[in-house]
Amino acid sequence: MLSTPITPATRPDPSSSTRASDQLEKAFLEEMLKYAGPKPSYDGFGGGAGEDQFSSFLTREYAVILSQDLDFGLRVEGAGTE
Repeated sequence: MLSTPITPATRPDPSSSTRASDQLEKAFLEEMLKYAGPKPSYDGFGGGAGEDQFSSFLTREYAVILSQDLDFGLRVEGAGTE
């Protein structure tokens, strides 16, 4: 009969919950900025079709920068520890 060695359970990496909460904050901010963020200008320097195509990249970068400065309190300290 073959036996399989039993490995002890490992605790989740606390930094993984940090990354998940940071990603959630970025996603939230990105969605919020789609509706409430800066709008394209249609005056003399408007970007036309190119601005329409690439504005989502700029919105995503705004969300990344804001998430570094803001803390929504989604991170749970000591998550996964006893």
